[in-house]
Amino acid sequence: MAARAVIRFAALLVAATMIGAAPALAQTNDPNLTQTEIDCLNRATTAADCIEDDTKAASGERPGAGSAATNAVFLPALIVDLFPNPVGGGQAPLPTPDPRRDPAGGGLPPPVAPAGATAVQAAAAGGPIVSPSDLVAAEPPRAIVGDFVPDEVLVTVEGGAVQQIAASFGLEVRSQRQSQLLGSTLVRFGIPDGRPVGVVLAQLAADGRTLRREPNHIYSLQQVATVVNYAFDRIALDAKEASGENVRIAVVDTAIDDTNPALSGVIADQFDAMPDVPIEARDHGTSIDGLIAGVGALKGMAPGARIYHARAFEGGKSSMDVILAALDWAAEQDVRIINMSFVGPKNDLLGVACRNARALGIVLVAAAGNNGPKAPYGYPAAFDSVIAVTATDAKDGLMQQANRGAYVFLSAPGVEMVAPSGAGSDVVTGTSFAAAIVTGAIANLLHAAPDRSADWVEKALAATARDLGPKGRDNDFGHGLLDIKAAATAKE
Repeated sequence: MAARAVIRFAALLVAATMIGAAPALAQTNDPNLTQTEIDCLNRATTAADCIEDDTKAASGERPGAGSAATNAVFLPALIVDLFPNPVGGGQAPLPTPDPRRDPAGGGLPPPVAPAGATAVQAAAAGGPIVSPSDLVAAEPPRAIVGDFVPDEVLVTVEGGAVQQIAASFGLEVRSQRQSQLLGSTLVRFGIPDGRPVGVVLAQLAADGRTLRREPNHIYSLQQVATVVNYAFDRIALDAKEASGENVRIAVVDTAIDDTNPALSGVIADQFDAMPDVPIEARDHGTSIDGLIAGVGALKGMAPGARIYHARAFEGGKSSMDVILAALDWAAEQDVRIINMSFVGPKNDLLGVACRNARALGIVLVAAAGNNGPKAPYGYPAAFDSVIAVTATDAKDGLMQQANRGAYVFLSAPGVEMVAPSGAGSDVVTGTSFAAAIVTGAIANLLHAAPDRSADWVEKALAATARDLGPKGRDNDFGHGLLDIKAAATAKE
């Protein structure tokens, strides 16, 4: 009798957990909505009509008015971050990664993989690393509208239980690979029966074979639709002496036009994290790489730096699984800095990857976001392990569209600057480009003293920034405007 009571209590507890974790359904008092439209709002169906209506809603049309082209993808002219912060905020703390360093001496210990270690554990101990390019997705990622892919979840798993988990929960294995930065197998499960993502995440939470479970969030590049590059003067960097020679930098962005003269000899290697998606745009990534390390007439902040460029965006959008593949590849290249000029919602998997990359000694720089003073925090910039950069103009005024918040760390030029773009050049504005300026400036610091740690870089930038706005660190300018000359003389 007692055993039956225990079983009934456990069943009720699991059910309560699943219900509590399910997302809130949309509510409306509009009497003109059809039942199909209400079902779409509640994500009770994934019919083509729902996709069509989402597309029209994003473009300002009333759902149901007319017909949309088959498989049409809404790509706004102005890329902005519209993602709300997660409800609640009581998330478990991210695990502290093993920095793989001797706490006493700071050096790397001899790599030792434990008996029976997985491939990624062996890689973390110095063994062979499985490249993301060696693992082909069963179904390619696709660009969509919304804050996450509506019929997919991302799950980390240890061991070989992927197919069993899929069978247990009625899911499809759309891709899987070993992630160096996550330290486990990352699986992209498809939901073929139309269940809401929140319901599936709640169901998976009860299975001990899964480690972390997240939506496949969508992220946006941070460029404002829009002079000479005034950044050298504003950040106190002598253009004639600027150099990032031999500093290895990873950039996660759009594809690039590597025939642009400003990128001649700049790109050390490239990786395509979305090879099944045709390349249409190259401007944003070309501008970012050029501002960091461009040569010739459009000289960047750190000429001589070696750029490892990962294409992870098309149409200004990317998803979490694609970005994680790009970050894993970047970490494999032994880079010192990773530039992330994009913004999206908080995602636990991205947080773990950033913390682990920082533990490996990589400096992470990200755009704070272009969505205005009342916008929610932008990620990855808002993670503690990342330097969040906002944009200022030639007179050190804050870019009007810039995000605000306690996570903003540093200000840098990012308004109306000339940068390489496609086969030519363009005037660009956005926190994306301010982040590139900071990345190039940091490369100068590491070129001058390669032994400087990521922690030293962060502290030096904060201590020497030129205060703007209210005294001290504030939500608009962070610690203030980057002063690379002062940072270079900061004490170790």
